[in-house]
Amino acid sequence: MKYVDEFRNKNLANKISQKIHSLAHSESLRIMEVCGSHTQSFHRFGLGKLLPPSIKFISGPGCPVCVSSPGYIDAAIALAQDKNNIILSFGDMLRVPGSKSTLEMARVAGAQVGVVYSALEAISVAFQNPKKKVIFLAVGFETTVPTVGLTVLDAKRKGLRNIFFYCAFKLIPPALEYLAKDCDLNISGFLLPGHVSAIIGTKPYAFIAKRYKIGCCVAGFEPLDMLEGIYFLLQQRIKKRPKVENQYNRAVRSLGNLKAKKIISSVFEPTVANWRGLGSIAQSGLRLRKEFSRLDAVREFGFKAENKSSGIKDTRCRCREVIRGIEEPRDCLLFKKICSPEHPYGPCMISSEGTCNVYYRYC
Repeated sequence: MKYVDEFRNKNLANKISQKIHSLAHSESLRIMEVCGSHTQSFHRFGLGKLLPPSIKFISGPGCPVCVSSPGYIDAAIALAQDKNNIILSFGDMLRVPGSKSTLEMARVAGAQVGVVYSALEAISVAFQNPKKKVIFLAVGFETTVPTVGLTVLDAKRKGLRNIFFYCAFKLIPPALEYLAKDCDLNISGFLLPGHVSAIIGTKPYAFIAKRYKIGCCVAGFEPLDMLEGIYFLLQQRIKKRPKVENQYNRAVRSLGNLKAKKIISSVFEPTVANWRGLGSIAQSGLRLRKEFSRLDAVREFGFKAENKSSGIKDTRCRCREVIRGIEEPRDCLLFKKICSPEHPYGPCMISSEGTCNVYYRYC
């Protein structure tokens, strides 16, 4: 399918929609996407209006900011309290709630917390502040990892002694297995993330179709991409032949980006990770390899990376349920009342890719 700009080809969209309607039947189908960009496109362009009532499109843990655990934030805030430390992070992370506070609140109180747009900026900050310890909050899915890996390699090559990486990376395939095993979700198909898949390829998802009999399709982010991906999933369901299809073949290959994967494997190794809303999942995170341990913030500062808390204690906030796809933002009593993008109460309202934020703007 040719690349389309915005949603100009409505005729083609309608044709795909008609094909979906012709295949759909009374059985209720639940298709989950695990990508914040998919969440935005689906609701921004009103794709739900083109689907039959029997198909329910649900959002999963597709926002790395949203799934960062309170324990990780608490540890980062604790590091920020030391005047000898400089904390560097991508902007959205500053507003993510820990147990009692945020990095933004810590900065207002005088902590040295800075926003960067690239991990490589941490190198410059470390050079400019030789008497400070610079800690970069390494957060994200597989898409973000290669650039951080290059930064780690650069820091080691330059012999920097005052830069550290506090890793909280999350890996999508293990999270998908967690969701696939959850019988309460009753997932009929996964619309897989294009950005992540451009790095890891399509092969890492094969176990989902084989072991759990759930169809998968990697899709791009244009409306037509997503509609075609949903159509492919519906065909798999009807034929009872679950597999991994690649709608986004203009950017995704079976083996992924080999150079990026080599960087990841040379710098990081799998480890357990704590997801807000999902809890602890084995082999779903990444940590620095032993040869880079001098740059590891966990080793340097002697704290446990994260506690076992997986959500906000206030039960009125439904982010945990939204992240798992059990509830929609509109089911939350705080939505559009206490919680808004200007004054977020839960993590799903903070990032533009968070499900609550998307619902607030488009639904």
